[in-house]
Amino acid sequence: MGVALSAVLAGPAWGAEGGGKAPPDPTPGGPERPYEPDVAGPRNVDFLRVGVTGDGGDGVRVAFDRTSRAEPAGPPAAPRRFVFLFDESLRFHPDDFPVCARSTIEQGGTAACPESSQVGRGTSHLYPEGTADVYAFNTRHANGLRGALVVIPASGTILELTWEKVTKPYRDRGYRWALDEIVPPTPVPPQQRVGTRRFELTWGATHGPASFATLTGTKHGKLRFGLWSEFVTGQVVLPETTSGITNRARAL
Repeated sequence: MGVALSAVLAGPAWGAEGGGKAPPDPTPGGPERPYEPDVAGPRNVDFLRVGVTGDGGDGVRVAFDRTSRAEPAGPPAAPRRFVFLFDESLRFHPDDFPVCARSTIEQGGTAACPESSQVGRGTSHLYPEGTADVYAFNTRHANGLRGALVVIPASGTILELTWEKVTKPYRDRGYRWALDEIVPPTPVPPQQRVGTRRFELTWGATHGPASFATLTGTKHGKLRFGLWSEFVTGQVVLPETTSGITNRARAL
């Protein structure tokens, strides 16, 4: 498991190291978030850790662990979007898993989802304290796109994510697939919304002989991951990291 910022890894320097140029949108063709003007707020400083483990079958699980703090102090600014960036050697198999519709969760909660439709699990660490369980379900959205639903039952939150291929600057950086998550506006004014101080989410599952995430090829050293993030202040960051694979007996 490792932790790094974009300046440390190979590839073009973005952010402060790139002369102030923000990391470009890795999935501009995905669904658009309703427009909100930028608001004044703190600068978020984000870090990312990722761990990759075998799933007990032929695939792997990928654990994202993002931490965030505000400068100079106080709660982190709230997010608009997160884009989970996966190493180019990873392949995903949503067609091999049942799906759970948003309407199913809205009407019956996560327990109403079909067995084996859950493809992720995690924890949201609230500011200034407290935690909430997080679940991710395989889905096909009303527009026909493949994706996932990230659900936080304690707050009644359901976030929609879509599978997208990344643009060339990110392919050149070593990525291929991304999960694009939109955090929609709420009645709470954006400057009053509070971001999380930490967010953990592990992607991966098995369904019979199928694995949700698998690796291509036979040689795997360090895999690369990123979490492109946009906040209500207009700030965009891209923490990145690399990870080896543990418990990999059947993952190759």
